[in-house]
Amino acid sequence: MALLTEHEQRKVAEAIARVERETDAELVTVLAARADDYAYIPLLWASLLALVVPGIVHYLTGWLTMHSLLLVQWVSFVVLCLVFRLPKVTTHLIPRHVRHWRASNLARRQFLEQNLHHTVGSTGMLIFVCEAERYVEILVDEGISRKLDNKSWDSIVAVFTEQVRQGQTLQGFVTCIEACGELLKVHVPVTQVRNELPNRLVVLG
Repeated sequence: MALLTEHEQRKVAEAIARVERETDAELVTVLAARADDYAYIPLLWASLLALVVPGIVHYLTGWLTMHSLLLVQWVSFVVLCLVFRLPKVTTHLIPRHVRHWRASNLARRQFLEQNLHHTVGSTGMLIFVCEAERYVEILVDEGISRKLDNKSWDSIVAVFTEQVRQGQTLQGFVTCIEACGELLKVHVPVTQVRNELPNRLVVLG
């Protein structure tokens, strides 16, 4: 999984700049490689499997001596820890609701850290993506939410999420920004030229 190159990041920034010419909304985009390292998950699964599986084999077959059983458990634990630490494997060990909960928490922290709650007219908008979790969320401040409810973004998020799954993150960002722009220019049209927040894509490695 590779985050966007500098050239691709510039394309995202250019798409934001185009949209902001027609709306008072301040768009910020954030791309995170993953919401958490989930360090405890590989340890938990490795210890559980290393403890239970050799024990069951010994109980059912009697093939292992106590010394061999302990050795197999230790070796299994070490090997499984290494395998389960691989990012692609780790992601599949974590329940979907846990992954989305962590990603959602990170999105809300980024909304605050990027100062989206301090814009004139409360028109901040965050487009947030976690690649490992295949998670996309759009968060808006009250100046936008008063005119567009959360359901307005559902179809846009659904399309973007599918593009992230297919590895089309750049195209997903551009399509999402443009689709949001179509709604924003109607419901939150530009009243004054300003650019309070940077248009760059924020990348969290």
